[in-house]
Amino acid sequence: MTAPIIEIDKLTKSYGGKRGIVDVSLEISEGEVFGFLGPNGAGKTTTIRILMALLRADGGRAQIAGLDAWDKSVEVKRLIGYVPGEPSLDNNLTGGQILEYFAHLRGGVDKAYLKTLIERFDLDTSRKFRQYSTGNKRKVVLIQAFMHRPRVLILDEPTSGLDPLNQQEFDGMVREARDDGRTVFLSSHVLSEVEKTCTRVGIIRDGRLVRIGGVAELKDIKRYEITIHFARPVPADAFARLEGVSDVEWLGDGSAVRLAMQGSADAVIKAAALHPVVSLTSDEPSLEDIFLRYYEGDGQGPKEAAGVV
Repeated sequence: MTAPIIEIDKLTKSYGGKRGIVDVSLEISEGEVFGFLGPNGAGKTTTIRILMALLRADGGRAQIAGLDAWDKSVEVKRLIGYVPGEPSLDNNLTGGQILEYFAHLRGGVDKAYLKTLIERFDLDTSRKFRQYSTGNKRKVVLIQAFMHRPRVLILDEPTSGLDPLNQQEFDGMVREARDDGRTVFLSSHVLSEVEKTCTRVGIIRDGRLVRIGGVAELKDIKRYEITIHFARPVPADAFARLEGVSDVEWLGDGSAVRLAMQGSADAVIKAAALHPVVSLTSDEPSLEDIFLRYYEGDGQGPKEAAGVV
């Protein structure tokens, strides 16, 4: 692993009597795509706003490329492309005018590359920002973050409001940045999003970093549900002992079943194929639901998962 470009050491921030973040520490290497994962309100945005010098920490330190994020904020911002969770831009400017403003602020950008990004997102730059849908507003913010090819990308819930096609474009842009040796720090509450793009993840809950590890290690907290409707009732024990099934709920007259799943669904699919299937659907619960199940009670999960790995 190369030298860290983002260093966070015991970062703490409180909002009066309300919790913010507590003793958050992590290092992100140059060229890494790092996912910062947690339910809404867990402390992701607070951490990012401190990195961007939009908030001042109560304790600890944050550095980017060896520069203190607060004391050297101007120099740090020259290295960064930033997507805020809730962007606030001039509603009376067009998308093109906003991008032109940010281009001048950056000292100029590669116009051909900017045009390519606009085309990839199919953005109509002639419309005023207030006329954009939520998804198109997000496109403007993403383009301004990527257009100057920054050394570090700090992205707070970057795909919020994007349709699936534009999410795919975003995923491609992240991979291109990674392949170019640039660093991406990406916060999300969507498990599948970080699985597609990140190499490592940090999981934050209730303001505390509860885990750091490779993206493959997400499999032991990932939960999803499969609902199967059959043409006729199925024996009640048909799925209870199958690999990957953690809970079984029979619906109606026993001709439908809802399975809480973890890991591969191979055994379930093979068992279902022994009966006449009408429909099968798979749903990924929200990360809030996953965390409520996994990190129960006082916020500590199973011993093997509660610590930093």
